[in-house]
Amino acid sequence: MRFNRSALMAGAFAALMVGATTAMAAPASAAANTTPQKVCGSAYKTVNSAPVGSLGTVYLTYNSSNGKNCVTTIRNSPGTAVDMAAWVYVSDTGLGDDDYGRYTSYAGPTYVYGKGHCVDWGGQIKNVYTQVSGSNCGAFKEQRVTFTR
Repeated sequence: MRFNRSALMAGAFAALMVGATTAMAAPASAAANTTPQKVCGSAYKTVNSAPVGSLGTVYLTYNSSNGKNCVTTIRNSPGTAVDMAAWVYVSDTGLGDDDYGRYTSYAGPTYVYGKGHCVDWGGQIKNVYTQVSGSNCGAFKEQRVTFTR
């Protein structure tokens, strides 16, 4: 999917501030031992991750053969469907992807071309949100924010 910066940031901001989600059936399975590679694809290698409180982890992965990043948020304990999200955004290009819904195990995958660019990415499980900005771009220092709403 292609997003412009204002639309993606507005959507991410709204989800962060209001906890907005869409109520739809989860395409994700509740299989235990889900990994970022099972969600994004075996060619994607984990290049960064951040805890979503004590509920799970959001993973940033990268496929060096196609230059794409993938983000997925994975719960520590799959179970009843809860509000979850995964998003990724490249400010240099204005492109991003997101997935918001009620899921039993994981949100995502979300993909964006990111070769040679900094990426902003994050995830949500229930009312806990994690956002990483300016990530994986060489000498710059990324910024991480985790909060509970």
